[in-house]
Amino acid sequence: MNRSDPNEIYRLLEQLKIPYRKVEHLEASSMADLTAVEGELNAPFCKNLFLCNRQKTDYYLLLIRENKRFRTAEVSKLIGASRLSFGEADRLYELLGVHPGAITPLGLVFDGEKQVRLLVDKDLLSCREICVHPCVNTASVALKTADLFEKYFPFTGHKPQLLEITGEVD
Repeated sequence: MNRSDPNEIYRLLEQLKIPYRKVEHLEASSMADLTAVEGELNAPFCKNLFLCNRQKTDYYLLLIRENKRFRTAEVSKLIGASRLSFGEADRLYELLGVHPGAITPLGLVFDGEKQVRLLVDKDLLSCREICVHPCVNTASVALKTADLFEKYFPFTGHKPQLLEITGEVD
């Protein structure tokens, strides 16, 4: 599978019988760049954060509501890991096949050895649909949240760990 070809992801979604709506757009490097796209797809984006522990031996993909504050200390405590930080770009590409700015749960298909743990903010489950990138940040897709959890994640072999993220630190 070609990591930089969104058509490969579209074909996979079709193979898995996951309906989606797509929009191509200018390169988006921040959540603010996606406001118009979100309106066009009529579904919220989620923040996708690639994290690692202090020793850089454990890697995580965190999916969190776009309007929720991410606190490293809170998530570290919830998963029992040493202080988390953002993972390096070369490791991100090696494990998920994407570059910074294009982080997406759809990249889990490239993590054949299951080196990335999937962490999900429970609040995302209240979204009927969410928008994500198809491994490039010049396109976005809206798909049913249930399809992501019930079809895509089982296909990749990644079992989500649900977290109650408040955005606050004790």
